[in-house]
Amino acid sequence: MAFEGTTAIVTGGASGLGLAITEALAARGTKVAIFDIQADRLEAEVARLRGQGDTVRGHVVDVSDRAQVTGAVEQTRTELGPVLILVSNAGVVQFDRFESITDDLWERVMAVNLRGPYLVTQAVLPDMRTARWGRIVNISSSSSQGGQERMAAYVSSKAGLIGLTKALALELGKDGITVNTIPPGMVVTPQLLGEISKGNFTNSLDHFAKLTPVRRAGRPEDIANATAFLCDDASSYITGQIIGVNGGRRT
Repeated sequence: MAFEGTTAIVTGGASGLGLAITEALAARGTKVAIFDIQADRLEAEVARLRGQGDTVRGHVVDVSDRAQVTGAVEQTRTELGPVLILVSNAGVVQFDRFESITDDLWERVMAVNLRGPYLVTQAVLPDMRTARWGRIVNISSSSSQGGQERMAAYVSSKAGLIGLTKALALELGKDGITVNTIPPGMVVTPQLLGEISKGNFTNSLDHFAKLTPVRRAGRPEDIANATAFLCDDASSYITGQIIGVNGGRRT
């Protein structure tokens, strides 16, 4: 299966890690549909990418809503062809003492971070099964490996995503579909900088860099490059794996 010309969906692809992943796939000739809830940002980024010659479409989608997901996937098929690459990146963060977490907050974090990948994967799976080729990359979090205080809902949702990855890899391998997960470490994105400014991370980026063997924080392109490799035909013998892109902090 040629990597170029294949259709991909990137959820949460209008900013941060998702945008870097979208750019990396599009630069390799992949047609990309971005699913994102940020309408204005989505419109601007799609216009920019299309202006530089990339084949990109944008759909305003809440990935936790099955009807919205189904409709957007069907439209993507019509516009760009069968979906054979899925990067589930959309997510919401949470910072609260455990006893302060409400049912509504817990359910929203689970809805976006875990139900979202479940819904989008179900929607695109028929295309991959028909082609007997598919690539699914779930963006989890290194916090799900080591834990993180005041983030119990988020950590639980991302740990669930790792479990979903491993289960699907076993189930779908015979159909030529690989499923892997990347748990990013400390990666500089607008969201991370915003949380640091709010005091949700009490240490600076320089502090985290000093704790990292490669002595720097991650960049969005670090995650994007690893994702692009996992979507390539060259990665066909890699499935069910946790590919840590974290500068060596968690090995």
